[in-house]
Amino acid sequence: MSSDLSSVPCVLMRGGTSKGPFFLADDLPADPALRDAFLVDVMGAGHPLQIDGIGGGNPLSSKVAIVGRASRADADVDYLFAQVRVEQRVVDTTPNCGNMLAAVAPFAIEAGLIAARHPQTQVRIHNVNTGKVVIATVQTPGGRVKYRGDTAIAGAPGTGSPIPLTFLDAAGARTGRLLPTGRPSERIDGIEVSCIDCAIPMVLLPAQALGLRGDEAPAQLDADAALLRRLEKIRIEAGHRMGIADAAERVIPKPVLLSPPVHGGTLQVRYFMPQRCHGALAITGAVGIATACATVGTVAHSMLGEHDLARPVRLEHPSGSLDVRLERAADDGSIVASVVRTARRLLEGRVFTSLALESDAASAWITAA
Repeated sequence: MSSDLSSVPCVLMRGGTSKGPFFLADDLPADPALRDAFLVDVMGAGHPLQIDGIGGGNPLSSKVAIVGRASRADADVDYLFAQVRVEQRVVDTTPNCGNMLAAVAPFAIEAGLIAARHPQTQVRIHNVNTGKVVIATVQTPGGRVKYRGDTAIAGAPGTGSPIPLTFLDAAGARTGRLLPTGRPSERIDGIEVSCIDCAIPMVLLPAQALGLRGDEAPAQLDADAALLRRLEKIRIEAGHRMGIADAAERVIPKPVLLSPPVHGGTLQVRYFMPQRCHGALAITGAVGIATACATVGTVAHSMLGEHDLARPVRLEHPSGSLDVRLERAADDGSIVASVVRTARRLLEGRVFTSLALESDAASAWITAA
């Protein structure tokens, strides 16, 4: 087949409650500007349906994982996450995504970056976005990745093989400090909030302070223009205080509404991405919220009091609940958080791009179809 389009190898995978293409780093340009232009093109960014690309018209399905050999000695692979905006031709690599992270280890094993062991394979993943290491454990009986299983996660249909993720030293993922402002809570726009950076920067707010119950459906919250404007104002100010000067152009910090549980959990949460409410809950967000529950003085801690680390933090979200297990590291007493996800390989092949390549040097990484 011959055409004026070009293509690169690609695997479409579901990781947790997110979905997107996975690429080998060696198949993409090293130049970030050219790489981002390619991602915008193949995802179809700039259109609400991403009709001219493979994006799904939703932030949860407009995500990209780029995986390569580890650049540091304490990891097995590198993982760069890219959030591609749906209606804007923008790529943001400042955050991490813990749901897409769940599919990184299976992808790396099947791509030949990691040798599978029987009955399971542990993969140390260096998240390039944050500089942190996460350990993923994949079931690999007979040296083959096992996707089928009996583990169900809220927000994804069916069941799959469990993939435990352990976040090591997740504090200060972007700013270098668990509490970037130096305070567990402070007032922004008349509301007591907590600015926390653990797995991802967030600003935590009591839902009741905004006149909400906290159990509203995402569609109801998304339709409240006044609420979204106020959240954005608070988010940008929180970002400024956290040292994220360009928060208005970034998807961090994430605003999160907290309220008392209604189904026997620890807290009820509504997580924003940041201009739309998540249909479930981001894993990075869950890790940060759970850590806030164990951090004296935060909004989360104040709402529930002392939390027994022997019990998981159960966070209720629009699609169900998510458990986060916490323990303190023996060496420095820092919080180590663990969650369980599932993943599935959906499609593999080549993705086509209409990107105009103006020189041989620029096109060396891409193969003509």
